Amino acid sequence: MLDLEVVPERSLGNEQWEFALGMPLAQAISILQKHCRIIKNVQVLYSEQTPLSHDLILNLTQDGIKLLFDAANQRLKVIEVYDLVKVKLKYCGVHFNSQAIAPTIEQIDQSFGATHPGVYNSAEQLFHLNFRGLSFSFQLDSWNEAPKYEIPHGAMVKRMHIYTGNNLQDTRAPLMPLACFLGNVYAEYVDVLRDGAGPLGLKLRLLTAGSAPGLMADAKVRSVERKIFFGDSCQDVMGALGSPNKVFYKSEDKMKIHSPSPHKQVPSKCNDYFFNYFPLGVDILFDSTTHLVKKFVLHTNFPGHYNFNIYHRCDFRIPLVIKKGMRGSDSQPEDCTLTTYSKWDQIQELLGHPMEKPVVLHRSSSANNTNPFGSTFCFGLQRMIFEVMQNNHIASVTLYGAPRTAHQARAVSGSSTH
Repeated sequence: MLDLEVVPERSLGNEQWEFALGMPLAQAISILQKHCRIIKNVQVLYSEQTPLSHDLILNLTQDGIKLLFDAANQRLKVIEVYDLVKVKLKYCGVHFNSQAIAPTIEQIDQSFGATHPGVYNSAEQLFHLNFRGLSFSFQLDSWNEAPKYEIPHGAMVKRMHIYTGNNLQDTRAPLMPLACFLGNVYAEYVDVLRDGAGPLGLKLRLLTAGSAPGLMADAKVRSVERKIFFGDSCQDVMGALGSPNKVFYKSEDKMKIHSPSPHKQVPSKCNDYFFNYFPLGVDILFDSTTHLVKKFVLHTNFPGHYNFNIYHRCDFRIPLVIKKGMRGSDSQPEDCTLTTYSKWDQIQELLGHPMEKPVVLHRSSSANNTNPFGSTFCFGLQRMIFEVMQNNHIASVTLYGAPRTAHQARAVSGSSTH
């Protein structure tokens, strides 16, 4: 049985780990994977057809805990303990819920002190007792006529919520706390730079936990802006973004079978390669010969995709200039922006329908395995490849540039209003 410390408006955890409000989804899953021998039977709950309409939930069924993540930014919004029999809880080092201590209203008063009167919900038959960043719901099934303002003596806590602010219904996921940066750099947003023909590069707003030399107490979140372009070198990219989390070399092409037999199994010395920046949700492809950027891949990290939880969500914005009205000289240019949350039918309304049939993308971990999430479909428009999921959401966007040097791209970007 887990023995956890409750910190109102902040976290639930122990000396080894904690679930902190504002924590990215990937970090919470990493904790669960690391402690899988202790924390078992975890469910991932989400809406398959409308993933942005409901919270993304990690349900620790064995421990009676739910972690509710904001559907858009994928940061921890609410921690709910829905079965107090399955877990021990303490506050300031003193237990208020365990096998020996029942979480009654008297025990809560003793542990947390006086607060406002409880709020009775007749539909749920529950009393809600609210502190800042913490609320308890008391079960009233055993009372025929419950008092409307005072929680009856002996009433037991049925649920507990940890959140930010004074109101559970209006709470939002806070900004990522300093303790969650762990030396990584994260992207607040990624803007696609472009000219009239197509993408030129990326402008990234990066967040990092920085501090003055030797002053850890002065640590705070700092933001910097970086630009990278098609035609940039490996050194340019690492100078702007730091070292990648991983370097991935593309596999050999399928024509290798036609090469002379002694060389069939010899890997090529010239494979294009990716810099993978998982916390940014970005991959950058370099040409194996020139070692210059040739593609960018932006990942949306929607649940139900094969690559879910490998990348953090890339919150991107792609500016477009389209003709409004489509009436020749009477047309007026209209500024539009595609985002991580744009759906494929909305994108087609802006960019037009692709002339060619989509490429069907099958993913599996081996030749004998099937992808339980099904195939995705890839459409190419305006030097962008959109990978579309079966629920009409975008799984990834691949940007590729016209042949030009990085210097030319920077010059165009500097003079462009888009």
